[in-house]
Amino acid sequence: MAEWQRARLIPTSGIRSTAEAEARATSSFLAVLGVVRPLSKALLSPFGASRAERAEVEAYIEVPFKSASGKIVRPDGLLRVHYGSQKPWAALVEVKTGGNLLAAEQINEYWDIARAQGFDSVITISNEIAPAPGVHPTGGLKLRSNSRVSVHHLSWTLILAEAMKQKVHRGVADPEQAWLLGELIRYLEHPSSGAMEFDDMGPNWALVRDAAHQSRLSRRDPAVVEIAQRWDQLMRYASIRLGSETGSDVQELVAKREQGDPSARVRHLVDGLCSNGVFDGALRVPDAAGDINVSVDLRARRIRVWTEIAAPDDRGARARVTWLVRQLADAPAGARLESLAKNARVPEAADLAAVVNDPTLLVTGDKRDPVRFRIAVQSPMGTNRKVGKSPGFVESVLSAITAYYERVLQPITPYQRRAPQRKLGDGGLPEPLSDEPVEPSEAFPADHRDQRSRAESDSWDSDRPLSL
Repeated sequence: MAEWQRARLIPTSGIRSTAEAEARATSSFLAVLGVVRPLSKALLSPFGASRAERAEVEAYIEVPFKSASGKIVRPDGLLRVHYGSQKPWAALVEVKTGGNLLAAEQINEYWDIARAQGFDSVITISNEIAPAPGVHPTGGLKLRSNSRVSVHHLSWTLILAEAMKQKVHRGVADPEQAWLLGELIRYLEHPSSGAMEFDDMGPNWALVRDAAHQSRLSRRDPAVVEIAQRWDQLMRYASIRLGSETGSDVQELVAKREQGDPSARVRHLVDGLCSNGVFDGALRVPDAAGDINVSVDLRARRIRVWTEIAAPDDRGARARVTWLVRQLADAPAGARLESLAKNARVPEAADLAAVVNDPTLLVTGDKRDPVRFRIAVQSPMGTNRKVGKSPGFVESVLSAITAYYERVLQPITPYQRRAPQRKLGDGGLPEPLSDEPVEPSEAFPADHRDQRSRAESDSWDSDRPLSL
């Protein structure tokens, strides 16, 4: 018997054009937002919508409005969130799929309509990745900092990652909502949906890559600026993807002076690329022992991923090294370990395989205690522009980050000192504890005691390393 094909709520077959893919993605996504409250709360409450669990979400598509010029325009969607007697929150939605880019003129027109209608926001959705949280990827918007109507952006990558977090990691209690969310995830992961992953360094990649290899890049070259922006988008994409895999809010780290200022961030990346042919970046995973630092050398064509970890402060030098090495059982043997003692200018360094046999390789000659460790892993850099043409640059960077987190950083539990130990004085030993069972009391009844036990158990489990 031929294999039976399961019926799907959102079919991917029959999509014949970009416009049809866009309309289907818009309707499917907004419809799920109207039903699956955990997803709508996670995506819309940062934009000002109600955070109430029982708030209602209404979703509409292609609602007609008259613009200032008198013509009828139809934004792709309209969202309304209301709860109790609170004033409803409303937003117009503009959607692009595939390689289509958002246009400032269209967003500004919808902004005017939203302001005239008393709406709160304009939300754009596309495959473009914002350069930083709260920064829109489209230039030329007439939005001001004191504007009553805000403009926000969601990438399809971010939407899919949030859906994965809710479905896989956090769980949706209602089985029907969980099924709906699974159908949306399955649809957005299909190539025909138009919701694409970050898979291309752009048409200028080969030119900039080769010029960097030969140390002849110019800071004024628009191609260099464009590739620097692509790198920043890649790091943002890496944070979103790792967040969906771990169920946590992974963030790209940037200097304070570059936060909210994409041009300053791009200048920093361009300077690093033109000066030494290197891109850098960093990701922070909540509760991980350290940050994931990434350095890509286009001249040497190598990727270096590393992290710094504080050493225990109540052990001897050798014991501090042993504490770290015991947690690196799954790390590559060629991982490079460094230890830095207080006031030391040069770290002690050796490969992991060597340190396993001789921990004193990371101890200074005068036996000073290390205060922090650095663990670094190098891998080859892919050179091709697109994913699928092995070895691809994007794939090599993402693989290096994922492998490092899973094999090196994830298993490490940050050191915690033992509780202070009581030392007996002349007062003698304390009275022994009774072995008799304690009856529940009004202050701490049995059911509360059971809840406390479960809470402590859950808390202990949450301290364990994450598992992909």
